[in-house]
Amino acid sequence: MAVPKRKVSSARQNKRRSNVWKLDAPALMKCPKCGEYKAPHRVCDNCGYYNGREVIKKEA
Repeated sequence: MAVPKRKVSSARQNKRRSNVWKLDAPALMKCPKCGEYKAPHRVCDNCGYYNGREVIKKEA
């Protein structure tokens, strides 16, 4: 079984627990048609438009 040879210093331990490893927030952009936030290069969930064209029929 693997056992640490030396005590992990508090500086090294704190570096490991730092915010360096946190994920970034997902990129969002406003839909030019309805103004809702959506993921880039994806169909808008609210209005169903992508790249100026209606891709999904949505009820108003």
